Amino acid sequence: MRIGILTKAFTAELADAAKAKHERAERRRRLLLARLVVYFVLALCLFARESYEEVLRVLTSGIPGSRAVARVNRSSLSRARARLGEDVLKTVFRQVAGPLATSGTPGAWWRGLPIADLAEVRPLARY
Repeated sequence: MRIGILTKAFTAELADAAKAKHERAERRRRLLLARLVVYFVLALCLFARESYEEVLRVLTSGIPGSRAVARVNRSSLSRARARLGEDVLKTVFRQVAGPLATSGTPGAWWRGLPIADLAEVRPLARY
């Protein structure tokens, strides 16, 4: 698997728009660009049993000049993920993922809301 496969479903424009929406653009030149970190986190989902370093190596293999990126250590990858934040990935996911259920799917709706969206509803505070 290479980064090119991920970019077919998750385009560079989609990743850039998500990071711009959440103001995660790079303020300085870094080896781990925010767009690459988006693809890295997506690849982590595909290779959950592999180490950070192995996932990055597999993701960037075959890209000219990627040897320096492949040697980045685990703590740098963790900090890059923290800088990116979960909101960027949530935005990317929501742009690509479609609904799993239609209005006719039994058990997928409750009071007019899809069950999956109920996780986003915050309960009212009890008095």
